Amino acid sequence: MTKHTYDYGLIGNCSYQAHIHKNTNIEWMCWPRFDSSFIFGKMLDIDKGGEFSILPDGEIKESKQYYLENTNILCTEIASEEGRYRVTDFAPRFHQFDRYFKPLMLIRKVEPIEGRPRVKVACHPVGDYGNLKPTQYEASNHIEYLGLDKEVRLTTNFSLSYIVQNNYIVLNETKYLALTYGAPLEAPLVSTCETFLDRTKRYWRGWVKNLSVSNFHQADINRSALVLKIHQYEDTGAIIAAGTTSLPEAPGSGRNWDYRYCWMRDAYYTLTAFNNIGHFEELERYFNYIVNISVKSRERFQPLYGITGEEMLTERTLDLKGYLGNQPVRIGNQAFTHVQNDVYGQILAALLPLYVDRRFINLERSDSLHLVYDILKQIDQLMHEPDAGLWEFRTLSQYHCYTYLFHWTGAKAAYKIGKMFGDERITQLAEKLIAEASEKIEACFDATRGVYTQAIGSKNLDASNLQLIMMGYLENGSEATQKHLRALEVELKSNEGLFYRYKHADDFGEPETTFLICAFWHVEALTCAGRIDEAIKAFENLLTYSNHLGLLSEDVDAKTGSQWGNFPQAYSHVGLVNAAYRISRKLDRPNFL
Repeated sequence: MTKHTYDYGLIGNCSYQAHIHKNTNIEWMCWPRFDSSFIFGKMLDIDKGGEFSILPDGEIKESKQYYLENTNILCTEIASEEGRYRVTDFAPRFHQFDRYFKPLMLIRKVEPIEGRPRVKVACHPVGDYGNLKPTQYEASNHIEYLGLDKEVRLTTNFSLSYIVQNNYIVLNETKYLALTYGAPLEAPLVSTCETFLDRTKRYWRGWVKNLSVSNFHQADINRSALVLKIHQYEDTGAIIAAGTTSLPEAPGSGRNWDYRYCWMRDAYYTLTAFNNIGHFEELERYFNYIVNISVKSRERFQPLYGITGEEMLTERTLDLKGYLGNQPVRIGNQAFTHVQNDVYGQILAALLPLYVDRRFINLERSDSLHLVYDILKQIDQLMHEPDAGLWEFRTLSQYHCYTYLFHWTGAKAAYKIGKMFGDERITQLAEKLIAEASEKIEACFDATRGVYTQAIGSKNLDASNLQLIMMGYLENGSEATQKHLRALEVELKSNEGLFYRYKHADDFGEPETTFLICAFWHVEALTCAGRIDEAIKAFENLLTYSNHLGLLSEDVDAKTGSQWGNFPQAYSHVGLVNAAYRISRKLDRPNFL
């Protein structure tokens, strides 16, 4: 079998994302929100997905794609028989009038590099997941697309007639294309695009300069941090798992899910990564998101919500061909109905720095201590309840070790918060829950194998239990840690150094591909166990499973190294950042030595 990788780069500005193929086509872009219908979606249907491409006359001889260093600005260089040209794609983002300017605007700068290349610009947005084709109207210097929820406009200094008539154009000077949703671009095209490009470049490079990272694989951390940043929907603070839907975990598996929502669990890991690299704005925004969610979630938290807090994320299938013919194509996600009780501990652990880190002003949080206490009470009420677990089993409910680990972790976080603010209600309840969660975790221990199993009464092993080491439940370097780690390695680690979530059959059969973040958890566990050289070697091996831009998928086929699952996956980039942070702390090397 040949190796499959995703030939896409990602751009975004915390309002939207766009996936750009190495052939220049926008293969996936949802407007006006992450979870809206695509307006370009060839990724999932070549016929109904629309198109926005800048293709040469004749065959593409070579395609080179790269980011401008330390930015989310993507360059794609195309070589044909007639010459070479570069397309620079970006979503404007910069400071303006004491806030962030992040419009629903995609800018494409097209420059000749050598020869006299001829290009054809095709722009055909669609609506309602490909079922609606807007009416195209040509004006003086723009094309309007009417029939979508709001006006979509393409403003350009390319010949409109050539675009409309589908003709090739000699590219003998730099051209610009600005696609807008709603408010159109009324300012001068060339100078505005150049100004936006310069200011966006300076914004991203300034953001990267403020990262607090060591020199251990710094470029890889920077890229992952840039990817993670544009997975936050800044308007509300929600953090999505991925910007795509229905990219299969394995070909023909049926494991095709919509990840354009905010999982409480994923957000915890992402915010841990931001905290590790010294960025806190994202955490403060997420705090506001959680406060708004908590107001309407008095009884219990769902595992995930929409990016503006929607509770009903009804799952349905669409009449689309699917990625490489893989169906079904789903939107919505049934997991919103699941019982996944680990989320309570993850919310507390995610918010902990806001309460105990002296860089934040504690008085700003003291009036929300009731939120901490309310979540603790929910953990107390749910301590003896089985759940679907973090892998979201659809027909299996168990007493999962991972869930109890986060009851323990969340109670530990609450205890620290209670101590900080002198709140005895919180500290007393937290102490009780720490002890109860520990008992439940120990009930998962298989003494014969020296390993903690997936759930009470289960013999199955689960890679999520690597986190018993990472979270400090098992003492670093202890014999118990070593035995537990070795047992997980024997059963779940592939010969290639990747990790399966579990090996037993679930609702869709036995898993075919490895889950990339589990391999990064393994790196962290190795580091905690004192096996530093192995951790570094394993980490560097995992970097080889990225695409041409250093972007990581959700799943990897161990035998072929193929990328599968939604892409790029925030989880996987979180794994990279947190594993690198864990290793760099153990190495304890001063920067740049």
